[in-house]
Amino acid sequence: MAELEQALRLVDLLEAELLRRRGEIDRHNAYYRGAQPLKFASREFAKFHGDRYRDFSDNWVQVVADSPVERLTVTGFQAAGEERADPDLWRVWQVNGLDADSQLGFLGSVIGGRSFALVWGDPDDEETPVVTFEDASQCIVAYEPGSRRRRRAGLKRWQDGGYDYATLFLSEEVWKFQRPQLGQRDKSPQESDVDEELRRWQPREMDDEPNPQPNPMGVVPLVELPNKPMLVADPISDVAGVVAMQDAINLLWAQMFTASDYASFPQRVVMGAERPMIPKLNAAGEIIGKQPVDLERFAVERVLWITGKDAKIAEWQAANLAAYTQIIEVAVGHLAAQTRTPQHYLIGKMANLSGDALLAAETGLVKRVDEKKLWYGQALREVARLILLARGEDDKAQAMRAGAVLWADSESRSYAQLADALVKLKDLGFPFEWLALRYGLTPTEVADVVAMREREAEMDPVAAAASVLSGRTSVEPGGGEDGA
Repeated sequence: MAELEQALRLVDLLEAELLRRRGEIDRHNAYYRGAQPLKFASREFAKFHGDRYRDFSDNWVQVVADSPVERLTVTGFQAAGEERADPDLWRVWQVNGLDADSQLGFLGSVIGGRSFALVWGDPDDEETPVVTFEDASQCIVAYEPGSRRRRRAGLKRWQDGGYDYATLFLSEEVWKFQRPQLGQRDKSPQESDVDEELRRWQPREMDDEPNPQPNPMGVVPLVELPNKPMLVADPISDVAGVVAMQDAINLLWAQMFTASDYASFPQRVVMGAERPMIPKLNAAGEIIGKQPVDLERFAVERVLWITGKDAKIAEWQAANLAAYTQIIEVAVGHLAAQTRTPQHYLIGKMANLSGDALLAAETGLVKRVDEKKLWYGQALREVARLILLARGEDDKAQAMRAGAVLWADSESRSYAQLADALVKLKDLGFPFEWLALRYGLTPTEVADVVAMREREAEMDPVAAAASVLSGRTSVEPGGGEDGA
C-alpha cells in the first residue's frame, strides 16, 4: 500500500509525462478538425496573403484518419475453451454504449497515437461494470520495468469548473486528488510562492467513500490502446506522417487561388500612352489646373481614353492553373501511398472499376485495419478480463486472457460476391453459425437466427430433413446424388 507522499510523487511524475505528450496530441487533433495553420513558402507571400487564407484548409487528414475506423467494429468476445461468444460480456458492452464509444476510442488512437479504456465496478449494479474510453490527453499508464503489458500505475487527469482533478490507479488502491486552477497574470515572487503552495495536489474530500479506496480487481483498471506501437519508442499516430504533405497541399491551393485572382483571365495593358487629364474647376466653375482621370470609371463605363501618338494595346495570356492541380494530385497520391488509403477515397475518381480491381485497390487499407485489430484486440481482451474481474468471475477472467475479440470483416464486398463465397464454403462443409458470422452478423444475431431455423424446422420437419440431406449429398464423394 502506497503512502500519501508516494502517491503524490507518482502523480507528479505521471502528470509531467502526460504534459510532454499533450502538445503533439493537441496538434494532431487540430489538424483532424481542419484547424491547420497555413505554411508559406516566402515572407512576401505571407505578408500580402496571410490574412486572406488564414482559415483555409483542404482537410485530407480527416479522410486518412476516418478510413480505418469505419471498418473497426467489435462484434463480441470469446473466452478460451468456449465455442460461442460470451453473452454477458456483450451485454455489458452494449449497456455502456460501447458500440458507439469504441469508435471514438479507435479514432483517438489513430489521431493521438493511443487511447485508453477504464473499467470500474458499479455499486448500483454489480453485474454491469462501468466501461469508458478515455482520451490520450487525459490519461497515462506506467508499466513494470521491461514489460509492455504489466501495468504498474495509471493516472487520469482532467479539469472541471475551477479545479484540476486527478485519479491515481494502483493494483491495490485508488487515490483521488484535486487542486484549484489559478490565473496566469504576472505576480510578485511572494504571490507566486503562495500560488505554488496552493497548486499542490490535495486528497479529494469524499463524503461517501474512503480515499484511498481499495481496488477489488487487484490490477490497474486503466488499459492503453496503442496505435502502431514500437519496441522502445512511443506509438505512432496515423496523422503524424500526413501533416507535412497536408501543409504543402494547402499552400499549393493558396498559390493557385492567388494566381486565379490575378492571372486567370487574359490581361490587356495600354503602352506608350499618357495618362488622361481633365480640367480641375473651382467653385465658380473656373479652370484652375488639371487632374488625372479616375481610371476605375473606365472599367465601369467601358470607355477607354487613349492619348499619345505611340499609344498601343498589348495583351498577355491567362496563367495555366492546371499545373497547380496536377501537383496537388501528385501530393494526394503520395498521401495515399504513405498511409495505405485507397486513392478513390482521396481523389474521388472511379472509372468502371471491376469488383476485383476495387478489392485490390483497398488491399493496403484492409491490411492496415487488420494490424489495428491485432493491437487494439489485445487491449480489448484485457478490458474484457477486467469486466469479468469486476463482476467477481475470476475463473472466466483467467480464461479470457487467452480468449479472442470478434470483429466484423475488414473487407468491403458486394452482397453478390459475399453470398457466392459463403455458398462455396458451405459446399466445403463449413457450419452455418460460422458462415453467419462471416456474413457479418453478431454472435447475438447468429443465436437468434439459429433459434429461428429451429422453429422453422419444427413447423416443417420434411423440408428441414430435405435441406439437411441436400447439404450432405453435396459434399460426399462420388458421381451420384446418393454419393454412390
